[in-house]
Amino acid sequence: MSPQIFNTHARPIEAPAATVGALIDTLASDDDQLWPGRGWPRLRLDRGLVLGSTGGHGPIGYRVAGHEPGRSVTFEFTGRPAGLRGTHGFVVIGDDQRCVLWHLVRIRPTGLTRLLWRPLWGPLHDALIEDALARADFVATGSDDRPAWSGWVRLLRYGIRLRSGRPAAYRLT
Repeated sequence: MSPQIFNTHARPIEAPAATVGALIDTLASDDDQLWPGRGWPRLRLDRGLVLGSTGGHGPIGYRVAGHEPGRSVTFEFTGRPAGLRGTHGFVVIGDDQRCVLWHLVRIRPTGLTRLLWRPLWGPLHDALIEDALARADFVATGSDDRPAWSGWVRLLRYGIRLRSGRPAAYRLT
């Protein structure tokens, strides 16, 4: 049996939990206030943020497995790509003055995904989620504390752009 991977990201935000929780509720909508832009694949769901809705972003497929409006959302991976089994989601915990926005991943990768998590999927995932948390902070407070991508993430994104046929001179930031 392959080992489980637990991956967590958290960002303290000086805003009410209700304000940040409302950002979760915009995921995959035309007015998505949480999912980062900056060249990341857009999060799409066939029926919006409702139980059972399916979609994902880029090559990653999942379905809405749980949603507590204003507080949390949980997605279950659908096996795209093959070898990716588990859940991920956002949850906000806090009060009327400040909160923490968390993203949690619990997966049991198999096959090629098991081999590629650490060098490829993990670093890209971490960069995307840190961008999402920074976006939430910006929308809720106006702070502009964007995380910096590592050189490895920049190289991976550059390789993806080359492979997709987009111009090599595409700016990643």
